[in-house]
Amino acid sequence: MARFLIVPQWQGSPSARAMQLIDGAQAIAGDLPRAACTAVDVPLEAGESLETGVLRYSSLIRTSDAVVAELEAAEAPVIVVGGDCGVGVAPIGVAAEREDRLAVVWFDAHPDLHTSRTTHSGAFGGMALSAVLGDGPDSLSLPSGLVPAERVVLAGARDYDAEEEERAATTGIATIDAADLAEPATLTAAIEATGATGVYIHVDLDVLDPAAMTGVTSPVPFGLTVAQLVAAIAAVRGVAPLAGATIAGFAPSSPAAAGDDLGAILRIVGALA
Repeated sequence: MARFLIVPQWQGSPSARAMQLIDGAQAIAGDLPRAACTAVDVPLEAGESLETGVLRYSSLIRTSDAVVAELEAAEAPVIVVGGDCGVGVAPIGVAAEREDRLAVVWFDAHPDLHTSRTTHSGAFGGMALSAVLGDGPDSLSLPSGLVPAERVVLAGARDYDAEEEERAATTGIATIDAADLAEPATLTAAIEATGATGVYIHVDLDVLDPAAMTGVTSPVPFGLTVAQLVAAIAAVRGVAPLAGATIAGFAPSSPAAAGDDLGAILRIVGALA
């Protein structure tokens, strides 16, 4: 049976609706088998930046440490349910320590490739993929080289800041546009090229088209359908064993709105689990 770690972290989000990420994580958890779920206590307070350039840094560190402790004691794979995109970084680190050659597929409408030097908002969620690559604030970033750029695939991103465009080009990560994901062969070829022994799949729900998912803080047009995302996940899992996964970014505006999206989210959970 799949195991789920519920991490209702909001402190990494730049959105005015960040607190609704708590409701989103709890709504997803409510539709999962209770015995399969473990919840991480996320600090209630916003936290301090501590001169890092990262908003709410102190609270983010506490949550990251708690996630690592839970995952190191668990059998892989575990599906982490957030919360903002920052919840995916620490689990990728744990998975990379266990795998000889971990590949990461990062499904997201936004590339999350800012750093504390380029960020416009100070929000860690916008720096999360850079942190996976080892370029980020101390204790929130993975060691440099643990997940090399040549084993990272950014899938479905379509809303880049100029600094992120430059960073995507210079890091050498593979990028696949949303339109090209309609045929999963492009994605599977990119994974096969990494020689991965396992794959970590991160899903920010805003990779979906706004017509398919309303409960996200930063919807971007021309995204994936649910069927396309599910097919892409299945294709990736056919190439390499799943080492872990994250679902992030669910911020419903109300309980009724959450219900409208949960059917789609559970299809995605099913593809991962």
